[in-house]
Amino acid sequence: MLARVGGRWAPAAALTGSNGERLASVWRAGDGSVFLPFDPDELQLTYLTENYRVSLATPAARAWRHRAMVGYYRARNLMPRPVQIWLRRRYARLQARTQFPRWPVEPGMHDLMDLLLSLVQSITPEPVPLVAPWPNGYSWAFVLTHDVETAGGLAAISPVLELEQSHGLRSCWNFVAGRYEVGSQQLRKLASMGFEVGVHGLYHDGRDLESSTLAERLPGMRAAAERWNAVGFRSPATHRDWALMPTLGFDYDSSYPDTDPFEPQGGGCCTWLPFFNRGQVELPLTMPQDHTLFVILGKPDERMWVEKAELLRARGGMALFDTHPDYLTDGKIFDAYRRLLERFACDRTAWRPLPREVADWWRRRGQSRLIRRANRWHVLGPAAGEARVEFAHQRSRINASTLTRDPTTWPYD
Repeated sequence: MLARVGGRWAPAAALTGSNGERLASVWRAGDGSVFLPFDPDELQLTYLTENYRVSLATPAARAWRHRAMVGYYRARNLMPRPVQIWLRRRYARLQARTQFPRWPVEPGMHDLMDLLLSLVQSITPEPVPLVAPWPNGYSWAFVLTHDVETAGGLAAISPVLELEQSHGLRSCWNFVAGRYEVGSQQLRKLASMGFEVGVHGLYHDGRDLESSTLAERLPGMRAAAERWNAVGFRSPATHRDWALMPTLGFDYDSSYPDTDPFEPQGGGCCTWLPFFNRGQVELPLTMPQDHTLFVILGKPDERMWVEKAELLRARGGMALFDTHPDYLTDGKIFDAYRRLLERFACDRTAWRPLPREVADWWRRRGQSRLIRRANRWHVLGPAAGEARVEFAHQRSRINASTLTRDPTTWPYD
């Protein structure tokens, strides 16, 4: 192929498999031109859609995992709580063996994007301009959300609200529409305090998004969204389907983790930035959930939260948290959350928006473009005035291996 193009080409970097076998090469020509033996758009879409799971597991294995997930959720309410936790902890031992995406952070896609930018920069005589991810000079985003799974969790939201308010923070509260009653007075209180409300399914029984029940349940979810003035959705247990999510009728969805082997539907979109799925904005869950860290894995404190937040801060990502008032009633978990907020609440580099504000911004950013005037780059479009121009050579890098990764070290038998 390159011989037909002409010029003097030579392999510049090897692409190897997990066993070290050379699969292909990145090639360079004498004039600096670069040839990639893969389609970057296709690879990025493979990450975002989780299509990599097709090649990492056999159809039989995927079917078994799906049946196990559905069976567990259907039987869960019949099990005593200690039995549920025991089963989840045992299953977590198997989930922790997942090699891809790595946990608690998978930098592969962003490393690829940085590589592509560096290649573009290497063949241009001037700095390559980009629209920075975040508005108004902020370098990263710190976003708080909560899933309220039970009536007990609903009754326990006040201490969390007070804690966040004391630090000048706001969050989104995702309620289960058909599992308990959310009073109009409570909704008005949240709105007056500047908080957001989202929809967290209809019954939270593992079947809200099943093909056999979705048509019956979606009208109830949409009716709740109308009553609550909610524009965002998070599916129970982060069940998700790339083709399905935009059809639910929400402005944004937040059901995709960046990486999480411990959810019933393991995997992740491998990005710590928002992205589009057709007309819908996806806001990935980029921080380990409180139930996973403290209940399933038995972590003693907030260290893993802090480590990953610092990494996302260094790489300009979005630290999007999902905690549950159902579990924040535990003093240890609440204190860890309190210390986390104390650490980052005054960070002037962090944008601390509601999820709906992130989705609105991402749309304005996506509808804007860069233009050059008088040898300077400017943003033209809906994001003008908020957006900042940055350059490819300014993108920071950090070694993700510095994060704690100890899935084989368990505080229980």
